[in-house]
Amino acid sequence: MQETSDLNVSATEPDWSREAVTQFWQPGQKLLRSVRRYQAAKVRGGVIAKLVCKRWALSHLFWSTVTQSEIHLNTEIAGGLRLTHPTGIIIHPDAKIGPNCMIFHQVTLAGAVELGGHVDIGAGAKLLGPLKVGDHARIGANAVVTGDVETGQTVVGIPARAI
Repeated sequence: MQETSDLNVSATEPDWSREAVTQFWQPGQKLLRSVRRYQAAKVRGGVIAKLVCKRWALSHLFWSTVTQSEIHLNTEIAGGLRLTHPTGIIIHPDAKIGPNCMIFHQVTLAGAVELGGHVDIGAGAKLLGPLKVGDHARIGANAVVTGDVETGQTVVGIPARAI
């Protein structure tokens, strides 16, 4: 059962403050910022936008190296993503991440994984797509998810099972 405070986080409206860069050393937020700014420049198009894309691609390369994470520049990520400890996170380019999700370290989204809104994924979890995860779902630490997860469901274990 969801705690009341968890239900206050929207599964549809992004909370952009979760991604705000407020300090010098926030590698997760800076990695996300490079992805977002690259995507925005790419949409604009034109010669200047190509140069801006290159700038943000370099920033992305730097922060990917610092965090040892692989998040493709064209990955579809809704607003409010929180990378609490952004080390070793691997996200396939075909993955889609809904608003206000939280991903801990060493998480892998392999293949066409579609996360709903406000999905929390514990450290070391592996989601092996294609699969869909419903809104307000929770994936336990080190879980290996190979099938769909229903809205509001918590799954744990290898292979992951609902609790």
